[in-house]
Amino acid sequence: MSRSVVRVGAKLQRTVAISRKLQHPKQLGPLVTGPRFQSTMSANANMLRSNRLAQVFREGQRPSMGLWQMIPGSNVSRILARTDGVDWVMVDCEHGNIDDAAMHEAVPAIAALGVSPIVRIPDLQPWMVKRALDSGAHGILVPLIRTVDQVRDVVAASKFPPLGRRGFGSPIAPQNFQPVPSFTEYLQQANESLLTMVQIETQEALDSVEEIAPLVDVLFVGPFDLGNNIGHPIIEGRIDVELDEAITRVLRAAVAAGKKCGIFCTGGEQARKYAEAGFHMISVATDYTALGAVMAESLSIAQGKGDYQKAASY
Repeated sequence: MSRSVVRVGAKLQRTVAISRKLQHPKQLGPLVTGPRFQSTMSANANMLRSNRLAQVFREGQRPSMGLWQMIPGSNVSRILARTDGVDWVMVDCEHGNIDDAAMHEAVPAIAALGVSPIVRIPDLQPWMVKRALDSGAHGILVPLIRTVDQVRDVVAASKFPPLGRRGFGSPIAPQNFQPVPSFTEYLQQANESLLTMVQIETQEALDSVEEIAPLVDVLFVGPFDLGNNIGHPIIEGRIDVELDEAITRVLRAAVAAGKKCGIFCTGGEQARKYAEAGFHMISVATDYTALGAVMAESLSIAQGKGDYQKAASY
């Protein structure tokens, strides 16, 4: 493995460490996922215990920290998942260079290291939800939600009957939980153990956020698209007060509904800020931009130009 790749991994570890030097400011109670699929199922079911992100949510003692994968390859997945202190890795099939096959490589590589693989699907289509969950993802993130009915459709696609209409039959999905559940155990435990998340990043979703919040496990703020859609885009890293107020509204809606709230951040300092503000799920760094920043920093130092300062961008 090249020294540059190793250095990227080391820098990601430092970035997550900076963001995690705090305790969560408040405990908001256990994860709520709606009616149980089986009334006899224990809250300590194996699949739920194996979902690291869900466990951090249930414990309520600290914010969860994650990394974003846009570059395909199981070796990239392992570098991210091995980063000290990471709870989850987002496999980005929307804006990342990750197709269905690459997703099926990334998810088990992440899960094998005891970290939760979460898949951001490209669009809110039911078959995409099914493919992500059938790969063994511990949760899904759905972008560009606009209406309450769309959220209901997403939830239905992510749950087995009687709570939804997800099809059953993947022999791959159970393998990404430890101990590996039987087919019957996966069927019985999946509805409670897997996380359904939607992104609040449109004006329509923001207008309905208080109605959307009770339907899902996590509201996840996409600040760049949210800013674009409410007329206050992020320019050169600057967040207008109107966008800041919109982000706060999403957090308040999640807390009021007893749910969790996440946000995409551009680096450790911003991640720490949102952790201190009470967010529960925080993206700290992205593989693509982190790799570019480390390369630029190394060249800058080698050329005697001093430390490279990464711009506040995606």
